[in-house]
Amino acid sequence: MAKKTKEILNAKDVADYLNVHLFTVHKYAREGRIPAFKIGADWRFHRKSIEKWIKEKEQSNVETGNSAKQKKEAGLFKS
Repeated sequence: MAKKTKEILNAKDVADYLNVHLFTVHKYAREGRIPAFKIGADWRFHRKSIEKWIKEKEQSNVETGNSAKQKKEAGLFKS
């Protein structure tokens, strides 16, 4: 029988999923850097929101890399 994927994750689940330390997940949640909500004192995360956040971060890095590449090609960065 296939294991059902959890839609709501706790901080440890997210830390394992992102391969980062649990404290990093808590810090990002407190700072609003990662989509999260609290139930009592505990942080919770929608899996789809985390996946969307990852895609946005990937796209942001691609755009930043392209911007740096364009500046380098325009001679604005020294090699």
